[in-house]
Order: sequence, then structure tokens, then C-alpha cells
Amino acid sequence: MTEPIDDAVPALLNAYRRDPQHYHELFDADGGVRARWRRMLAAIERADPAQMRARADLVERQIRENGVTYNVYADAKGTDRPWELDLLPQIIDAAEWQRLAAGVAQRAALLDAVLADLYGSQTLLAEGLLPPELIFGHENFLWPCRGGTPPGDTFLHIYAVDLARAPDGAWWVVADRTQAPSGLGYAIENRQIISRAYSDLFHDMRVQDLSGALRALQATLQSAAPVAAGETPLAVLLTPGRFNETYFEHVYLARALGVPLVEGYDLTVRADTVYMKTLGGLKRVHAILRRVDDDWCDPLELRGESALGVPGLAAAARAGRVLIANALGAGVLESPGLLGFFPKICERLRGEPLALPSVATWWCGEAPVREDALAELDRLVLKPASPSRRVEAVFGPSLPRSRLGELRARIEAEPAAWVAQELVDLSQAPVWQRNTTHAQIVPRAVSMRVFAVASGNGNYTVMPGALSRVATKAAARIVSMQRGGGSKDTWVLADGEAAVDTLRRRELRAADIVRRDDFLPSRLIENLFWLGRYSERGDDYTRLLRVVLSRYIDTSAATNSIAFEAALAACRRVHLIDGEAKPVRTALVDALTDAAAPYSLASVLSRLLWSAGQVRGRLSSENWRGLLEVQREAQSLDRERLDFGNALELLNRLLMEVSALSGFALDDMTRDDGWRFLMIGRRIERLQFLAEVLACALSHAPPPDAATLEWLLELADSTITYRMRYLSAPQLIPVLDLIVCDPANPHSLHFQVYELHKHLRRVDAAFGSSSAGEFELMRAQLDALDLSALETALFGEDGRHDAIVGIAALLADIATRARKASDAITFHHFTHVAAASRATLSA
Repeated sequence: MTEPIDDAVPALLNAYRRDPQHYHELFDADGGVRARWRRMLAAIERADPAQMRARADLVERQIRENGVTYNVYADAKGTDRPWELDLLPQIIDAAEWQRLAAGVAQRAALLDAVLADLYGSQTLLAEGLLPPELIFGHENFLWPCRGGTPPGDTFLHIYAVDLARAPDGAWWVVADRTQAPSGLGYAIENRQIISRAYSDLFHDMRVQDLSGALRALQATLQSAAPVAAGETPLAVLLTPGRFNETYFEHVYLARALGVPLVEGYDLTVRADTVYMKTLGGLKRVHAILRRVDDDWCDPLELRGESALGVPGLAAAARAGRVLIANALGAGVLESPGLLGFFPKICERLRGEPLALPSVATWWCGEAPVREDALAELDRLVLKPASPSRRVEAVFGPSLPRSRLGELRARIEAEPAAWVAQELVDLSQAPVWQRNTTHAQIVPRAVSMRVFAVASGNGNYTVMPGALSRVATKAAARIVSMQRGGGSKDTWVLADGEAAVDTLRRRELRAADIVRRDDFLPSRLIENLFWLGRYSERGDDYTRLLRVVLSRYIDTSAATNSIAFEAALAACRRVHLIDGEAKPVRTALVDALTDAAAPYSLASVLSRLLWSAGQVRGRLSSENWRGLLEVQREAQSLDRERLDFGNALELLNRLLMEVSALSGFALDDMTRDDGWRFLMIGRRIERLQFLAEVLACALSHAPPPDAATLEWLLELADSTITYRMRYLSAPQLIPVLDLIVCDPANPHSLHFQVYELHKHLRRVDAAFGSSSAGEFELMRAQLDALDLSALETALFGEDGRHDAIVGIAALLADIATRARKASDAITFHHFTHVAAASRATLSA
């Protein structure tokens, strides 16, 4: 049964149905608006529909432009599924939050002490306060980690707890997150977006700041890291990679904390010491904030098939040579079966009652408890005691009587594998629901994930906010992001003025100034190199396809024209079109849309976005938004509905967006080694492509006519320069001078060779390579190129033909040498293969 809403509330709440069996965050038991919600509701009531639509649009736009994603496994939207953020925050008043924060801090300290005991003296097991089956039967109790003491004696550096509010308004712990807790970055991103949507109201309501949590985590990693005298601690964030559901958060946190984002491949262990592989060699790593699950962290001692971890990491942790946050093996405390044992453990270890109670929980491994649970299966939730049992939670109230019997038999067959929990009727929070015609506020189930960070001496700092999660369906009994749930910002109101961050920061002096980043992983540099190559390749292929399509559409340029045939030959030369067997239209459609073809535009753009995803932490938000625009255009390449006229317009838009990436590279990035290799990638790609196309055009029979020279100028983005200089139709000698020999033209071959020589001289000097010499030879060849040999009046038609053939051969040779130079750079700087081994690898 639902109760009506008070007539005094806004019409937006007409669809809100207040169920008395649930606690309502917005309304009290009498139907009145709770005090903490009155200012927010009044602001919504004052706002006109257009203003609220603008706020909702702002939230959606910020999520899209910031690239905030959450991958739901098996979801059709895949890794690009946008993060769901509700327009209305969850609001908690100061007094209630103080009680919650004290309980969370106490619980974090308790669990840290439990971990210390389990991997140390194991007193809790010896005294019977914890059942051995529940600990030793859990796959995240890691025997190789026993006996080691982590730096700073802290096992739990960041702790998260999932809370649910019962119908009486009390908060209960539903789950502890101790392994590699996720959500902190999303909570802070939610705050940045929602605070902008309600900028004045946010300030007037004195909402507490969240940024102190990141500074506390940063300080913890630095202060507890095991450093030798004179060393500056290096912390990294270890991610499983971009296909992880929370990869956005990994990038976000790495950038916010100012630490390198690394994968297992980027690290190596030598003599129980962890190092990061960089261009300049191995750099010691002192602290690892990990987002890789416990048993995947070390294929040597833990899960042997893991490609995500670092061989030898467990040994380094045991030796105390690296701080790992959280300590390996911390995931054992995520077993729901432990919740019922913590009250007595708190009395034993801390001499005080547990302030924040857990939802009623029964571990079925104890016979008397199991009998109580079996007697009430129809009102309980059944969960696996260990994640090794890949089974979903089973809701007793939803099962028919026959299925309850089957469940009872399964529990009795393996009692220690099951945990029974009371089913909490989650509190209902107001959610902004917008459809095509109007907006309304409706109730949805809500839970809250709260975070605490170790602050030394066994104490924890609780972030004054949370990641609130809401169900998308009205009757949902469980809230889960993997089930498609949404999120809310959480506003904790200050008692008086908003709390000020008082965390002490290390004072930086003139001697601490850094102008070179020596901690760039080789893999990151490699991906920047390929980002440069694929950015330029996307630009090149877009221009070439635009040349071909525009001439294909022009009925006055019949398909047998010299210029069109030369352009098609160039497409084949660079493998954009595969062979000559297909009809021209089919070949062009494939060149645009066939993602399975390695050199199609769709495939190149896919690789561009892949490379960009690998280096996202190094790109500005504006640069990333530019890449998202490229992605949207790439996704609109629909083979089934492709029209060449529309495709030409799409190529025009795409060219502007891909060209903008060059501007970001030139203007938006610090000139460090990462930027230098990105530019080397761009220059090599442009040199190789343009040399190939020019060689093809010059060797194509008959020799290039004015129409062919016109599209060559277009391809090299040099049409305007040519017209301003010569005021005539394109002719071979000045065209070749402009796009081959002119050192002032940023699209000429000479310019690419000069820039490559300049960049590689610095790389060679810094890293002991020898790549610049090849481009010095190319520059000498281009300087010596004598275009007067193309003058018919001096050398006749035969002499001119021989000169064209010679120039074509030189350009083809330059393209080949550029490709080999790229391979040499890759071998030397990214795969670290000696020159003597390259021939074997190539073979």
C-alpha cells in the first residue's frame, strides 16, 4: 500500500509513491519533507522546466565529454557504456554523518587489525573467534603472504563499506570492500559534475569537500613507502587494463594522484625489488596502489595463468621492499560469512562494542546457526561464502516452495560454502526521471559506499561523501552497477561552515623543481608512438578517400580518367583498396567501413582509439573530447546505409576532427619524451605515406596530368600555398618542389625528414640509440635532388621520362627506409631487442 504525497510539495512529485514499508530519504513518516531536503526541493520548485532540462543536459554532456564509462559485462554498449548519474544528490545531515564516519573509521581499523592477525599470529583462529574453514577455504587467503609485515604495519590503506538503510532509518553494513575497492574516483567525478549543475545551491548548503581523500591517499602512499636514504618514493597505480569495468576510474585516480598508470608488463622484480621499465632503464617502485585482484597479482606464486600481475611481487611484499595498497590477501575479509563474527572480535581486539552493525548474517558452516537459517529460508538471501563459487545471490522470498527444497539440499550438502543474510528493504531515494514529454521524481532503492583512508598510527580518515548507488527499476531489491544501476553524488552537510581540509602537505622548495619526467613506462611511450602514427594515418586515409570519392561522384570525370585511375592506384599502393578484383564501388565501401580489413579507414580509426585509450592519462580533457568526436564519426560509418554523398560530408567532418589532434599534439602537450615519440610516429607515418603515394603517381602511366597534380596538392594540404606562389594550373616541377623539397612546407617530405632527424638526435643522445643517421642521409638526398632534369626543353621527352622514373625510385626507397627505421625504433626502445636479434625476429 502506498500513501499520498502532501499537497504542499511540487507537481514533479505526482508520480512519487511513498511505501510505508521503506524508509524514504525525502519524506518523514508523516509525509513531510525532511529538513535536509527542504532547500533542495525548494530550489527545484523555483526552477522552470527549461532550467531543469539544462541541468540534466549538463550532466549528460559532462559524462560524455569527460568520457566517464563503466563497462557492464555482456552489455551491448561494451566498454563505451556511459556512466549513469542521477540529477538529484543523496543528502546526509552533519549529525548523522558524524556517527557514520566514526563507525566506518572504527571498522576500518578493526579490519586492519584482523588482517594483521590472520597473516601473523592467528590468535583469532586459535581462540575460536573465527572458524578456520571460513578463512582457509577462501581463495583470497594467500598462504605465500603469511609472516610478512607490510611497510608502516598497515594492511588496509583504503577501505570501502557498502551501507544500506533499514525501514527504521538505521544504517547497516551489507559488505566490506578490502581487496581493491572501487568507486572513489567515480564519487569525486560525480561531485565535480553535480556541483556545477547546482553551483549556487551547492555553496549555500555548505556541502563538505571531498578532495582531502585523494590528498590523504597520496600522503599515505608517500609516507609509508620503504625508501632508502636520498630516494624519492615512486608510487604507481596497477591496472588490469582498459577492458576492466572501472578503467575510467584507474585513469582518473592515476592522474589525480600524480602517479604513473601501469600494467603488469610495465613492472619487473629483481632481487625482491620492484622496478618500472622506462625508456631510460629500470626505476625502482616503492608503492603500488593496485586495482588487480589478489590472486592475479603474481603468476609466480599465486595464479599461474595470470597475465595481469608481476612475477615475484609476493616475494617483494614479504621482504617489505614495496608497499602494496591494499596488502596482498586483504580480499579474504570480503567474505560475507565473516560479518557475524566481527562484534566479538571488536570487543577482543579493541575493547569496545562495534559501532556500525552488520546486517544479520548466518554462516551455515556452524550447525546451530545453519538450522536457524534453514528454518527461515523463505525470508533470507543466500550468498556464497567465497568468490570461487560463481553463483548469484538467491532471494528466498522469490523462490517457489519446490525451489526452496532444492536450495535447502544444496546448503546441507556444502554448508560451509553458504551464507544467509537478512533481506533489507532498502531505503528509497528520489530520482530524477526524464522522458520525451516531461520530467518527474520517483522513488528508487539506494545504497551507499563510504571510503576511509589510512592516516597513520592505526587511524583512518573517512571521506565526507560517498558513492551512492540507485536501482533503475521500481521493484528492485538489490542495487548493483553490473546490473545496470545508476549513481548519485552524496552531499554531506556541514555543521556550520563547510569543513576545511587541514591535511599537511610536503613543502616543495626550489631544489624540488622537476622539468623532466623520468618515470614514463616504455609501454606508454610505445602507445604514444602508435597514437602518432594512427592519428596521421587517419588523416592521410581520410584525405585520400575524399580525393577518390569526390572524383568518383563527379560524373564529368569518368572512371577512365587519368587522375581517377592514379588515385585508385595510390589507394592500392597503400593497401587502402585490396587488389583489383572487386568493383570500384564495392572496393570503396570496404575501404571506408570494413573494420576487419587491416588498412580500411574504420580499422585505422579503431586502432587510433585503442592507442589513445592506452595513454588516456597523458591526454588533456580537451584532447580526449576531440578523440570522442572522432569515435562518434567512426561509429557512423554504416555499411548498410552508406551513401557516397553523405560519406563525403562525413569525411569532411572527420578530417577536421582528426586534424585537430595534430593541434593538440603541438599545443597541448609538454615537450617530454612521450611527446617526442608521438611526433616521431606522426612524422614517420606522413613521410612513408606521402613518399609511397608520390612514387605511385610518378610511376603510373601516363605521367601525372594537371588533374592528378591537383589531387596530390590536396592530399599534401598544399593547394593554397601553390596557388598563391604560382597563380597557374598545377605543373610537375613546382608541385614536386613544394611537396618534396621545400623545407618550409610542414607537409613536404623534406620537412618530415628534417623534423625526424632533429627529434631522433635527442633520442639517440639520451638513450644510446642510432636512428638519426638514416634521416640525415635522406635529407642529403632530397637536398641534392635536381628538378631541372624534368625540363623537356633541356633533356627531351626521353630524358624527362628517365628523370621521373629516377625520382619515383628515390621516393619508393625513402618509403621503404622509413618503414625499416620505424621497426628499428620499435625494437630498440619498446621491445629492447639487440640489433643482432632483429633479423631472427623479422624472419
